[in-house]
Amino acid sequence: MFDSTYVLPQQAIIPAIPVQEIGFDFDGVIADTAAAFIRLACSEYGYCSFTLEDITNFELENCLNIPGEVVERIFTDILTDSLTTRVLPMAGALECLEQFSLTSRVTIITARPLHNPVFDWLDRYLSSIARENIKVVATGDHNDKVRHIHGHKLKYFIDDRAETCKQLVHENITPFVFTQPWNRNRHSLQMVADWQEIRALVAR
Repeated sequence: MFDSTYVLPQQAIIPAIPVQEIGFDFDGVIADTAAAFIRLACSEYGYCSFTLEDITNFELENCLNIPGEVVERIFTDILTDSLTTRVLPMAGALECLEQFSLTSRVTIITARPLHNPVFDWLDRYLSSIARENIKVVATGDHNDKVRHIHGHKLKYFIDDRAETCKQLVHENITPFVFTQPWNRNRHSLQMVADWQEIRALVAR
């Protein structure tokens, strides 16, 4: 069994969260989309002089010396076909999702405009049993997650976009910022560094 509480690195003590009460973003939390972007930028377009640590802004055009149209082209490829573009899972994500889905429905709410590429990706990486117990909602807009989080009766949400997490605070939803270079020093919210910390948060 999980411990009944988990002390976050920041300050708060959070009771173990039921799986059905917490939702997850997809890109940057479950899927390592940034790594795929970095690889494609180099292999397909010749932009090879940057690393993950250089992505200090969610809007990549504001921190990388790459034309906006190239950034958009790469992300379009990733969002429409995450398998061909070889988007890999974040370390530990698959194991946790498999475990969580054994006891409850898992809810993924993504700002992607299309949910089929997410379904295809999950079908590739997760067991059929886990896949059947995972709900995916594609909002098409970062700022439209709130109503879906409320609609699925979620009380907690994990996202790598600091601005989304700030929005959730005002909607009586407890956010956890999944630590990435682009959200550092942009908030004072509770954070999770990896899926080991997420696993410790969630009751099982």
